[in-house]
Amino acid sequence: MLTTITIAAFATALLTQQPTASPSPKIGEPAPTFVANGADGKTYDLASYKGKFVVLEWTNKDCPFVKKHYGSNNMQQTQAKAKELGAVWFSVCSSAPGKQGYLDAAGFTNNLTKVGSKAVTVFMDPEGKLGHMYAAKTTPQIAIIDPSGKLIYNGAVDDKPSPNPEDIAGAKNYVLAALEEAIAGKSVTVATSRPYGCSVKY
Repeated sequence: MLTTITIAAFATALLTQQPTASPSPKIGEPAPTFVANGADGKTYDLASYKGKFVVLEWTNKDCPFVKKHYGSNNMQQTQAKAKELGAVWFSVCSSAPGKQGYLDAAGFTNNLTKVGSKAVTVFMDPEGKLGHMYAAKTTPQIAIIDPSGKLIYNGAVDDKPSPNPEDIAGAKNYVLAALEEAIAGKSVTVATSRPYGCSVKY
């Protein structure tokens, strides 16, 4: 029979072998650096965008919450306004192969065109490395990096956590508010918020 000490030691060993979750990136600190593959066949290095605001938008074309923002044209309008403010916008798909939302490069590119997205491209993240790096929990979820390379926002698109497009009219757009405040040299009032939507399909 196993002794109590042996059982305890065995249990401890199992616990220490469990993978640990990546720590959430901290607001006001350097954003996690990365090199990502775009659906357009290009490779993108975050370091090359120093001096610009960079927006990362986690997406899943089949998620009802993503459809809410794209079907109403709210996401496209937010992307366009962010571009006017000087930001570079990238969509990110961290769905694993075989999971909801996963597409190949051609599929992602075709979907961008179909919905009229203003994103530069979709970062393909099938292994979930970029998603875990930024603690992406839902689709949609937004992270904003300022020109100095610091993370200034991470969270929801707005303050209406529902899949109903009718809620958009009375919603506070956290993304544009963060960009406008940062560009004006102000601290971002809402730098983090609880992201809502479908879970990222890692």
